[in-house]
Amino acid sequence: MRVEEFTGIIDPIKDKLYRYALRIVKDEMGAEDVVQEVIIKLWKKKEQFAEIDNKEAWCMTLTRNLSIDKTRSKKTGRTEGIEDYHHIKDNTLDPYKETKSKDMMKRIMDLMESLPENQKSVIHLRDVEGYTYKEIAEITTLSVDQVKVNLYRARKSMREKILNSNIL
Repeated sequence: MRVEEFTGIIDPIKDKLYRYALRIVKDEMGAEDVVQEVIIKLWKKKEQFAEIDNKEAWCMTLTRNLSIDKTRSKKTGRTEGIEDYHHIKDNTLDPYKETKSKDMMKRIMDLMESLPENQKSVIHLRDVEGYTYKEIAEITTLSVDQVKVNLYRARKSMREKILNSNIL
């Protein structure tokens, strides 16, 4: 596999890898480290990588595993919310509306963080990253039926929590 082929595969998905790593490690530098590790591992095994059918799902799985390893290895109590990294920019909003919008997004992300890990991963991969059920199953090592159940439960739980907390 040539460098051009390799970068042609990695470039379109590197932002997804970063966002997924960031959601797990909750640290910008840590997420960058994970993505670098993924790319290095892929380059070292580029001949095997060329034979993989669903390269994106395989990269997401590798990112997930390395991110989990990174969070297990660090023993800090500091946590940051994902809302610090996903901004909805609308230049037409006045400062009050922008603050209100950011506050609502933060509360929704806090509610999402309270979900069980499988539900949190599945809803992120489906609703934020746009993966199919099959791809999510490959990434998370759940069955497609488990992905559907976790997504249904996550959405139902989020809907109930949003309605009960008067966020909207």
